Amino acid sequence: MSETTPEAEPRKLAEEARDRVRFEEEALELADQVYRVARRLVSTREEAEDLMQETYARAFRAWRSYTPGTNLRAWLLRILTNLNIDRGRRQQRTPDLRPMEEGDYFLYNRLEEVGDSAEERVDDRLSQDDAVGALSAVAQILDIPIGTVMSRLHRGRRILKRELAERAVGNSA
Repeated sequence: MSETTPEAEPRKLAEEARDRVRFEEEALELADQVYRVARRLVSTREEAEDLMQETYARAFRAWRSYTPGTNLRAWLLRILTNLNIDRGRRQQRTPDLRPMEEGDYFLYNRLEEVGDSAEERVDDRLSQDDAVGALSAVAQILDIPIGTVMSRLHRGRRILKRELAERAVGNSA
């Protein structure tokens, strides 16, 4: 029989909050592995970052469907794979869009010229842990889950890309 005391509901909410935090921490510990798989699936770092971010946003929204004690890495990689399949289907239905200005990819192009060792040095300096730490700090300041921060950033970047593309296309006509 379930508890019906006034104290039961706050206890249940507190337990659920602890479970969610535990889930997020365990999932974020796998971020480097998820990123490496995403990087192998797509052609650019930006696509890999977007794919990883969407993976975590979806995982954090659906965290209750994860069964504790099962393979969290496999669960996250299944989400990643499904999102990549969806991305591929969308790309087949939409025309290929090229960047309006080559200068936007200066660092990426420069790293390609220098070679992988320079790219690895940049990766070492700008680690995934730094990004996760910054996102965690923002989440704490706003008193919201880190998944919400990631989701909002993803949505904001998508809107910004669309707005800039519309302006660029509108200005060239």
